[in-house]
Amino acid sequence: MKKKAYFLLFLYHWFPYKKTSKNSPMDYKAKYITADIKLSAYEDKFFKSDIMFDHHMLVWFISGETKIIQADTTYFFKKGDIFLIPRNQLATIINYPKDGQPHQTVVMHLSTNRLREFYSHLNVKPKALETPKINCFNNHPLLESCLSSLITYFEMRELPEDIASLKIMEAITILRTIDKGIDNILANFEEPGKIDLVSYKEKNFMFNLPLEKFGYLTGRSLTTFKRDFNRAFNMTPQRWLTQKRLELAHYQFVEKHKKPIDVCYEVGFENLSHFSYAFKKQFGYTPTTLTRKQQLTH
Repeated sequence: MKKKAYFLLFLYHWFPYKKTSKNSPMDYKAKYITADIKLSAYEDKFFKSDIMFDHHMLVWFISGETKIIQADTTYFFKKGDIFLIPRNQLATIINYPKDGQPHQTVVMHLSTNRLREFYSHLNVKPKALETPKINCFNNHPLLESCLSSLITYFEMRELPEDIASLKIMEAITILRTIDKGIDNILANFEEPGKIDLVSYKEKNFMFNLPLEKFGYLTGRSLTTFKRDFNRAFNMTPQRWLTQKRLELAHYQFVEKHKKPIDVCYEVGFENLSHFSYAFKKQFGYTPTTLTRKQQLTH
């Protein structure tokens, strides 16, 4: 199998709504079969992005490591892992190289339009899932064969669209074969409905996305979202978010004994200096002071 290092900040081209840390790579390069199938990699030491997934994503890890943080779950992925990320889910992505190898993946978009076409000939009635989880298919031979076979195509200048489409249809068919519940995710084309704003924000305050996207995910226009937020919390979204993130950070230090560099990005801050400043302003001491105190008492 031929392998080249194609420098790309992972997911940089995937979504229009994202924020990246100052550590994100400046030089990147990607290889595409089509807009829906990509080979991507980056060599930098660290990259963070907060993302809402517009399409289902099927990912095969060639090298590197990724931490995906969602509201109630944290996932770790490494070489050989295969996983499906459902659409319309908030997540923080933290990517790292590993063992001298770049973070490199094959990524396949399973778009709503393509899935509608696939399921139009099937009599499938999916069950609604409150919060679809990331599905893991680690080292499954059928999926690995399907995705690894794409590597050769990246060496070609052009690939007929019908061949690329066949590979995506093959992947969908394999997913349905090995996971009988996957139709509940892939065949569900409903848009987010209006949900309770307070419980949603209490669960997803660590993600940095435009208010328009939070409005969409809670079934509201931007104007209605702002009105309902102010009515529910009696303060601006930014002030409320900062307060919630600092409270979570303090808990992570005291109860979980985590490092400031890890807590900073996991709770939603964009850089360590801003996090340290806000933390000291809120509590009267820096994260480093608190962690040192914790180490002395343990």
